[in-house]
Amino acid sequence: MKYNFDEPVDRSRNFSAKYDECARKFGREGLIPMWIADMDLKTAQPIMDAMEERNKQGIFGYTTRPASYYEAVCRWQKDRNGYDFDKSLAAFALGVIPAICTIVREFTEPGQEVMYFTPVYSEFHDSVVNSGRTPLTVSLKEQDGYYEIDYEAFEEAAKRRPGLLIMCNPHNPVGRSWTREELEKVGDICVRYQIPIISDEIHSDLMLYGHRHTVMAGVSGEIADITITCTSATKTFNLAGLQAATLFFPNHEMKDRYEKFWFGMDVHRNNCFSLVAVETAFREGGEWLEQLLDYLEGNIDYTWDYLKKNIPEIHFLKPESTYLLWLDCRELGLSGDELQTFMVQDAGLALNDGRGFGPEGGGYMRMNIACPRATIERALGQLKAAVDRKMGR
Repeated sequence: MKYNFDEPVDRSRNFSAKYDECARKFGREGLIPMWIADMDLKTAQPIMDAMEERNKQGIFGYTTRPASYYEAVCRWQKDRNGYDFDKSLAAFALGVIPAICTIVREFTEPGQEVMYFTPVYSEFHDSVVNSGRTPLTVSLKEQDGYYEIDYEAFEEAAKRRPGLLIMCNPHNPVGRSWTREELEKVGDICVRYQIPIISDEIHSDLMLYGHRHTVMAGVSGEIADITITCTSATKTFNLAGLQAATLFFPNHEMKDRYEKFWFGMDVHRNNCFSLVAVETAFREGGEWLEQLLDYLEGNIDYTWDYLKKNIPEIHFLKPESTYLLWLDCRELGLSGDELQTFMVQDAGLALNDGRGFGPEGGGYMRMNIACPRATIERALGQLKAAVDRKMGR
């Protein structure tokens, strides 16, 4: 079927964190919320149909997970990413971040260093410090908006023998889809220094402009032996509120260690709706996803052209994956809190402050473009008016 992503969706009764928490986070009402990473776009019709059918049953008791659930996850990974995960090594998680927090706590010691590349999704930092561990960060190298891994700096950090590397693959917020060669270099260093890897691959289905995702565990057998892969349908199909993710462990000992923590709190089942939604997404969601990716590319291209023509002081490199734009706003000449204040008070936009992703993010803003085109048009119009006032145009 043909999906209409231009259709506006009223989220006023949706209990949406993006909308309902916006004024509290940004300090004023009436902003266009383009911050938290979920979509203002309806999910695939087969998912909605399956959930409606489940709802009609009228009983929402404790839910068991059939074998078909992980079979659907594994089949999707094999068909889409070319990697055949062992479903016996799959484990349930409420989400990728809860899973990462658990792995940090259960697989490292208090005070131990945990490594990740910056700028990066801020919850990586939180998962480390909130667990009483120590962040060990390695800055990505940036050239004209294109980010690469500094392997020399990475290996120097690896010599400190941190307890884990948390790898964002693809990378949020800079939009890189790491190549096989890049992942191999990272993985080989981790093998050399015996550093286990958490590979956060939640954005792996959101590949743009012909780029293909490489599963970290699929690079080599040695790398697979030290890698925990984190996946989910929630980012792909806009199901984050259903709270379900899948982890793939390299061996049963590590899986059992992880599950012991959650089984101890009796948290190991899907809720009745996430069970249906995730399996349906991976079995029947491909057509919707392909149309979504075309729409996201159109939104990115529109934003690219608009900024180039109307707001040349703000620019970005088109992402290879994700629906998040890493806007370089440094030519506005605003420092510290001034840029965030400008976006909120002058442009009326709720964007993520780049500093939240690490010190390298100063002067940047992250914009979520997974919304109807009309929202982007309105947001860019407000941004242009604010920049024109500032620049005296």
